[in-house]
Amino acid sequence: MTVGILGDWDLRIKTPIGTLQTVYRFTGSDGAISATATSKSETVPLVDLQITETLDGQRVTWRQSVTKPMRLTLDFEVDVHGDRMSGHSRAGRLPRSAVTGVRRG
Repeated sequence: MTVGILGDWDLRIKTPIGTLQTVYRFTGSDGAISATATSKSETVPLVDLQITETLDGQRVTWRQSVTKPMRLTLDFEVDVHGDRMSGHSRAGRLPRSAVTGVRRG
């Protein structure tokens, strides 16, 4: 597997209540990848993390539960191209929120 998603990322999520800025950390060990998301108010683990290699990068999906600004379970789908990612997140039946990110460092 290529470096792809591994590393620290600054993500912006454009939601109906405003743009949220969150730091994501993707780490790998012995072929397994784990990740966390850290906002101003909490750090949560990512679950159901799936990575698919594409011709020009990776498609990555995951789920995370947050309690702030409200209790929600979010589903993410992003495409990683080098040091940038873009895609969307969705909370249940709410509209999709645009997600963009850049790798730190």
